[in-house]
Amino acid sequence: MSGTEDVAASATAATQPDDYGTLYVVGIGPGLPHDMTQRAKDVIQTADCIIASNLYQEFLRKDGTLPPQSAELDGETDDGEIADEEGAVLERPDGSQQTLIRSSMGKQVELAREAFERVRAGEDIAHVSGGDPNVYGKSDLLFTMADADDADDVPIEIVPGVTAALSGAANLGAPLSNDFCTISLSDKWRGWEEIEEKLRAAAISGFVVVLYNCWRDYERAVDVLREERADDVPAAIVNDSGRGEAGRNLDDETETITTLGELTDHDDKVGGMGSSIVVGTHETEVWQNDYQEFLVTPRGGRDVDDF
Repeated sequence: MSGTEDVAASATAATQPDDYGTLYVVGIGPGLPHDMTQRAKDVIQTADCIIASNLYQEFLRKDGTLPPQSAELDGETDDGEIADEEGAVLERPDGSQQTLIRSSMGKQVELAREAFERVRAGEDIAHVSGGDPNVYGKSDLLFTMADADDADDVPIEIVPGVTAALSGAANLGAPLSNDFCTISLSDKWRGWEEIEEKLRAAAISGFVVVLYNCWRDYERAVDVLREERADDVPAAIVNDSGRGEAGRNLDDETETITTLGELTDHDDKVGGMGSSIVVGTHETEVWQNDYQEFLVTPRGGRDVDDF
């Protein structure tokens, strides 16, 4: 594309109908409000319609980002039916009203289409995604649906959030301070051969590896990594990072530091979708102060003298 075309495209992209709203895909981080960005909180509090799962609704109510269930107006439902569900109408403390729609697996196509129509009708929509929308979240779904439904007229904005890799790494210390990658073990849209190829390439290339969706064949993934990486490299299992006692996995928010070779010995620490696994490199070390153990991966192997 030429420079002139770039300018023209930017001008077109910056213009939208005055009577349209915006579809915001909002990353809320681990879930609890204290780990959300202010931008995410502002969008949710001012949106005309919020689409969120029951779990995320519960999280968002903890500090009033979402009004309590008692704010639901009796006898009032939203005019539109979304994926066979009527939206509840909530009244905020300032008197404004919002529609709240429950998001659920298996109804994402219908929810996306309804969101497009609401934006065209002038509503701002907050489509809530856990973590960051771009890290195994909702952003690709909305863009894919917009393309399939010729919804290129619908303004879309992604509001970033803290993904599990970063939240978990913060609890562990500094395991991701050098090059790292994330790999999802979900084989819903791709075969295991592709997942194994990525695992092997990451291990050989020296990336710290963060595994998502560990409830799917994590032992198999560990076996592949062990073929290319020493058993004594530090590793960790993280559950419900950033959720404290509101976690849904095992014992709420936990971190278990071990080694790659002994990861599967801690099978009882790997729970549901809130579990992630961090596998270090030969440079990763376990460091301990007076209070706890940490994982540290120096950037490029540098030490104090390099500073």
